[in-house]
Parts: sequence; C-alpha cells; structure tokens
Amino acid sequence: MVAEAEVVCQQRVPVLDVPFVGKGSNIEEIDEIVAISSPILSPKLRQVRVAAGSVSADLSTAQLDVTSLDGVPDPNDIESTVLQFIPRIRSGSFADIGPRRYMEDEHIRVDDLSSHLGSLSKFPKPCAFYGVFDGHGGPEAAAYIRRNALRLFFEDVDFPQSCEVDDDFLEGVENSFRKSFLPADLALADDCIVNSSSGTTALTALIFGRFLMVANAGDCRAVLCRKGEAIDMSEDHRPIYPSERRRVEELGGFIDDGYLNGVLSVSRALGNWDMKFPKGSSHHSCSARVSPVILVRRGLRRHDDHEQCARDLVMEALQHI
Repeated sequence: MVAEAEVVCQQRVPVLDVPFVGKGSNIEEIDEIVAISSPILSPKLRQVRVAAGSVSADLSTAQLDVTSLDGVPDPNDIESTVLQFIPRIRSGSFADIGPRRYMEDEHIRVDDLSSHLGSLSKFPKPCAFYGVFDGHGGPEAAAYIRRNALRLFFEDVDFPQSCEVDDDFLEGVENSFRKSFLPADLALADDCIVNSSSGTTALTALIFGRFLMVANAGDCRAVLCRKGEAIDMSEDHRPIYPSERRRVEELGGFIDDGYLNGVLSVSRALGNWDMKFPKGSSHHSCSARVSPVILVRRGLRRHDDHEQCARDLVMEALQHI
C-alpha cells in the first residue's frame, strides 16, 4: 500500500519551522527542525512561480522560480517569499494471495478520516488512516480488525480531538493508540466467530497535517520515502531477535527453532488466544500491562517524484523478503 501527498499553495506566511520530537520509551526519539523556506532570493521580486506538482512524503523546501529587479540576493528577505503548503493525501493498494489456498490478509485505506468518523470529530487537516493486517491461522482475526478498525482505534477509546497539531495533541494520540491495541486483542477473544487459533499482525499509519505516526505489532513494514531514500518506520517483531526472545521468555513463553511456542514466526500479534493466558487470569493481567505496540512518528516533507517514491518503496520491501 502506497500513500502520497499533493502540495497545494495558499497565502504567504512567515518561515515555518516545524520542530519534531518523539516522546516516550517506546517511541523513536527524533530531534529535527524542518524549515520550509526558499533558496536565497532578491529583496525586490517581479515574478514568483511555484512548482506545485505531486509529492509523496516530503514537504521541507518550497521550490520557487524568482525573477528579481536588481539581481542582488538578500537572505533577510527570504522570509517574505515563503508560501504555506497543505498536503493532500492520496493512496493506492494491491493485495495478492500468493501461493496460499485462501486469503488471510486485510487492509484499510481512509484518505479522509474526519468524513468517516462524522461531523462531531475534530482533527487537523488533512487526516488519514491506513492499516495492514497480516492474518494467520485463518482469515477471521484480520477480517474482524479491518471491519471494526475505526471503532476499535477511534470510537471506543478516548481519542483526543483538536484542530491544531501540538505536543499535547500528539502525546494524546500516542497514548490513545497504545491503549487501543489491548482492547482490540480482547475483542478477538470475545467474538465467537473468530477461531481461537486465528491471529493477525497490525500495522497502522496516521497522518495529521504534516505528521506521520506509525504503530506496529508484528512483522509488517512501513517505509517512508524521502527524496529517494527509504526510511524504516517500523520494526519487525520476530522471535529470532534477541530483544524479542527476552521479552517472550520473561512473559512465560518459549522459542523453539525460531518460532514462538514452536508455532508462530511473529512474537507480537492480535488474537491467537489458544496460545495466551486465559482472559482475566492473573498471568494475563500481568502480561497485559506490557504494551505490545511500538510507535514512531516523523514530520512529512516535500518530495518531487511520486513515481520514484513508489519504486523506492517496492524495492525496499523486496530487499527484506
């Protein structure tokens, strides 16, 4: 699944510096300033032409073609020529059953989250939600999470509401999403249609304004393409990794020949209740206090070539197969 952004030019504004900091023990810590500015320009301008073509996930520098009256560059006047950009989100997806007898995987694409949640929801624009659910042990778990994704991740939790993206809002989103994975797991245990041996990974991506937030439990992968460079936005949860092995063993599980309890090739998943402590038991209550989801967030910047972006994403995915 690939998402890209189109850039729309609006009014002139001062230089916009977007600070981005990841917070929390399970969040990749990033400290970067994204400056939306132009090259060195002249103080007296005759023409300003904005290249506002398709972009994918990079909004760092406004491309301006400027003709000046005197041809003398002055960095002090850069600020007055900067334009504000608002990304428009578009997405595409493709699913392939591969060699399996039946499809166990699901995905969801919501390019306009506000319209799907109703008029009472207040979110920064644009806002979008995407999810990939890699099922195993049957299609029931992945299908259930896809059908109920908006309810589980937004409606049934205390999801923050705001028209502006600030630190308090982003922290609230992180806390809400981290908490929502456990009720989603419990919902699979309560649903009589979902087989107890059925499970699914869950990889979700949220876009609010210029911020991208990825939550992951399992071994699906999110990749951000930035100027032709593929940036990992998720971390695989597999029993063969030492940190995951330690986590499994501390919670009472075991690894046999690289498989969780000798069965699963992933160390974190929703469902699979035939392998977990019974719901409501003391052992389950203890393990439920450990959040299964890892969160990463980054600021989106400008990207010139959406076709190259798609190719980069596909090649990055193929390299990790």
